This record gives sequence, structure tokens and C-alpha cells, in this order.
Amino acid sequence: MKKFATYLLIAACILPLTSMTVSAAGGANVEHSGVNINDKASLQRGAKLYVNYCLGCHAIAYMRYNRLSEDLGLSEEMVMENLVFSDAKFGETMDIAMDAEQAKAWFGKAPPDLSLVGRSRGADWIYSYLLGFYKDESGGWNNTHLPNASMPNVLWSLQGIQTPIYRQETSAGGFTQDVIDHFKITSPGTQSPEEFKLTARDIAAFLDYAGEPAKLKRKGVGVWVILFLAFFTFIAYLLKAEYWRDVH
Repeated sequence: MKKFATYLLIAACILPLTSMTVSAAGGANVEHSGVNINDKASLQRGAKLYVNYCLGCHAIAYMRYNRLSEDLGLSEEMVMENLVFSDAKFGETMDIAMDAEQAKAWFGKAPPDLSLVGRSRGADWIYSYLLGFYKDESGGWNNTHLPNASMPNVLWSLQGIQTPIYRQETSAGGFTQDVIDHFKITSPGTQSPEEFKLTARDIAAFLDYAGEPAKLKRKGVGVWVILFLAFFTFIAYLLKAEYWRDVH
């Protein structure tokens, strides 16, 4: 029993450190997205945005169009008309037509499948990543959360083009370097900054859902499970009290 308690204590100490390491791996501070995967309207908008701006390069091979229809409250006609722009059938997965070898030649690396990015990175990281694109000194695209990524800012027409404003920061060792303080929109997009944040949130919500579709039902079922266990515990206590009444 003492060993078991010790293991629990060690796990309680290690898990926060692990989460800190994962969060720090992105390089920049992660912003809170406010994603709510129970908001079907947000998921529907996110699916539409993803199909129009992302699915050309990034497949979601673990997601099927008919599952998307069921979970997001969309009819087969709505899905096929608005979310399928290839010869894919309703029951097929959300793959791409891009050849992996050609993609590697174009981008230096084939764009990854994003089926599980919501589980591995989290909605807040995806949201912050989409907000973190900027034009650097070379005139190319860069990103605060994934520096020197091969991916361009496919949402630039919505977000606009932003350039970094730097400030100097001195480390504990006495080294001074320029770090990004904030961004300035130098070429406005079709959306305001507030509107684009909602767009990024909807895409992050959709990818969070796609990473674990069962989450929509699992959390709802979990509430009933907890209530059942609480009720069963109460009944078990009454039964124990009845059995031990004569002993006392």
C-alpha cells in the first residue's frame, strides 16, 4: 500500500512537468482559444473552413464524411454539396489527391495528415499557430509557434499580412537579443482581427473534434456514469449499515 501511494505521488509530480514540456515545445506562449466542441455551429464552420483552405494538402484520413454528417448534424446532401470537391463517396475518408512524392518536391516534405493533431497538440496550440504567421525579413512566411515551417499562411487573404515589431530582451546570462513583441497588420485581409480569431477558433475546434470524435458523446456519458456511481455508493452504504446494525 505504501508503494502504491509512493507511485501516485511520483505520477502527480511528473505529469505537470510533462505538460509544461509539451507546452514549451512550441516556442511561444500559447493563447487560450475558448474552443467548445459541443458548439455544433462552430464545428460546422470549422469543417467548411478546413475543407476550403486546408484539405488540399492536409488529409484527415481517420475521419469519414458520413461520420462528419452524423456528428455535426448535416444531411448527406449538405456534406456532398459543400464539403466534397472530389470524386470521394459519402462513406469514404477525407483524403487528398496530392501525390506524396510531388508534395515532397514542392514543399521539401509531404504535408502531414492532421487526423490526430488535435490530440497531440491541443486546440489552444492550433489556434495560436494559426494566429502566429508573419512575414519575416526574407519576405517569406514564418510562424512564432513553428519557426521555419514549410507551410505558407493559407489564410492570409482572411487574416491579412502581419509583420513583427521587435523589442530587446536580455537573458540571465547577459545576452541581448531581439524578440517579437507584437504584430502589425501591414496589408489588411477580408476579416478584422477579431473576426479572424473566431475563424482560427472554429478550425481549432474542428481539428480537436476530428482527433477524437467520441469526445462529443464520451463527456456526456461520463456525467451519467458519475451520477450512477454516486447513487450506487449511497445504496451500498445503506446496505452496509443494514448488515452491520445487529453487530453493533
